[in-house]
Amino acid sequence: VTPFGQAAFDAAAPKAGEWALDIGCGTGQTTADLARAVGPSGQVLGLDISQGLIDTARAQKLPNARFEVGDATAYAFDAGRYDLLYSRFGVMFFGDPVAAFTNLRRALKPAGRVAFVCWRTPQENPWGLVPLRAAMPHLPPMERPGPEDPGQYAFGDKARVERILTQSGFAAPSFEPLDRAIPLGADIPDTLENLTRFGPLARAFAEATPEQVAKAKEAIAEALKPHAKPDGINLAGAVWLVRTACR
Repeated sequence: VTPFGQAAFDAAAPKAGEWALDIGCGTGQTTADLARAVGPSGQVLGLDISQGLIDTARAQKLPNARFEVGDATAYAFDAGRYDLLYSRFGVMFFGDPVAAFTNLRRALKPAGRVAFVCWRTPQENPWGLVPLRAAMPHLPPMERPGPEDPGQYAFGDKARVERILTQSGFAAPSFEPLDRAIPLGADIPDTLENLTRFGPLARAFAEATPEQVAKAKEAIAEALKPHAKPDGINLAGAVWLVRTACR
């Protein structure tokens, strides 16, 4: 579990025999951690919209976990079945977050609880902002999401998250700010390779010409030079650890 994921995991406190939901489970690492915690008498459902990620997750063949491709807004969960809803960076991409959390609320038992981590604002996350700002002048225009649009930083505003959760049938949530260094790569070439494969810049690179990509990478490399240290390139990251319960 990553440091941020571990904080959410500890807050979730999965117990033996419980049924848990892992929303935006990706390749199933967090689902496997939950499955170990709830033990053979418990059960975990990992949900993600990516067939490819779910195929990878299913290869683990966990006896007390199953993986499904689905959208949390519309997935037909067993009503009132789950003790716990957990997510590591999986809830900010809901197209209709109130509908999604309302559906998830129905899946939880009356005493069900929630713990998730989500990114705070872009300005508080240099790990994402520094490379993006350096690259943008050299790439095709990137569409900026509006304050209510799904996206990486869509849950940065505490007031919005509280409104979404309370409208969905949850108690007023608690917010704990967590700040950690995010490792971007062993060195500048490694970081540039990682940025090519993951995140918003990966999409932008895919739509740009080779010349644009080369210029963007040159600009990113220059911006990262002050951050290159013997232990790699690490930039600050900031998240909310959000906890709530059914009401």
